[in-house]
Amino acid sequence: MHTLVLRILFVTIFISCSTKEDKILPTVSNVTESVYSSVTIQPDSLYQAYASVNGILDKNLVEEGQIIKKGVPILQVINSNSKLNAENARLSLELAKNNYDGNAAILSSIEEEIKAAILKMTNDSINYCRQKNLWSQHIGSKVEYDTKKLTYELSTNNLSLLKNKYYRTREELQTQLKQAKNTYKTSVITTKDFTINSKINGKIYALYKNPGEVVNTLEPLASLGSDSVFVIEMLVDEVDIVKIKKNQKTLITLDAYDEEVFVAKVSKIYPKKDERNQTFMVEALFEKSPGVLYPGLSGEANIIIAHISKTLTIPKEYLVDGNKVKTEKGLTEIKIGLQSMDTVEVLSGITSKTWIYKPQ
Repeated sequence: MHTLVLRILFVTIFISCSTKEDKILPTVSNVTESVYSSVTIQPDSLYQAYASVNGILDKNLVEEGQIIKKGVPILQVINSNSKLNAENARLSLELAKNNYDGNAAILSSIEEEIKAAILKMTNDSINYCRQKNLWSQHIGSKVEYDTKKLTYELSTNNLSLLKNKYYRTREELQTQLKQAKNTYKTSVITTKDFTINSKINGKIYALYKNPGEVVNTLEPLASLGSDSVFVIEMLVDEVDIVKIKKNQKTLITLDAYDEEVFVAKVSKIYPKKDERNQTFMVEALFEKSPGVLYPGLSGEANIIIAHISKTLTIPKEYLVDGNKVKTEKGLTEIKIGLQSMDTVEVLSGITSKTWIYKPQ
């Protein structure tokens, strides 16, 4: 009698424990697979302005937040050294011009030497020819003949040397003139670079220096970008980057706009990986931007890479070992398709009438 009571009690306890186990039937629903990413908002065409010369910041010609046009001056830099260099270059150019034009008597003095050498060579030639004729008639001495001949040859060589000197000097002066012109042009360009102009139509987002501070060519002086078009910057893990393609729909949430979802599309995929965090930069553009945006706003993104409607699905939490579910027949292996954050598509292994149990 006691044994029968114990058996009934055991069966009752077993049945009650079994019925408490969670079980569901697979459902037919939609599945959307996406890639998660962090988000940072930046203005389009964002760039930093640098000075092309070292000096002192004279004045900021604009204010932060100001809307500007392309070519508008934004900063003024003082550099007295560049002005002195430009003046020295101008003086060197004038000197080179005078030397080349002959005003400094460099080429003209050589020309005078050449004229004198021509006269001397002509005279020596006459004397040589006369002595040669006499010598052919056995008149005069061999020494006189050789002397006249040598004098004529020396004057001919001297004339040739002077002509070569003239052409060489003229080429050197011409080269010096060209170099002086280039140096002067460069110095003038440098002095013009005292004023830094905007390269785009946009907005001043930051000014990094105050008037009176020392500036150089390595430190940025201002940050500028579009005032109407903003880019969504996303850092995608290298595991997921191969799934990303241009024009994929992207759902954006921003911390500044609580619970509001914005739609965007992938516009650019940067091919270089950031070795520091093992991610790739991906950009997207809003289909309809929020009313107000600022550089640096953060949020989250889900890049939709696949979507399927009316397919057999189960909750992810019912999976065992990634590709099995617990059924009335025990563990059953299934084939999985698309996966969302909390749902997976079942391609085979169970049907919509198969009860599955939640793992304990």
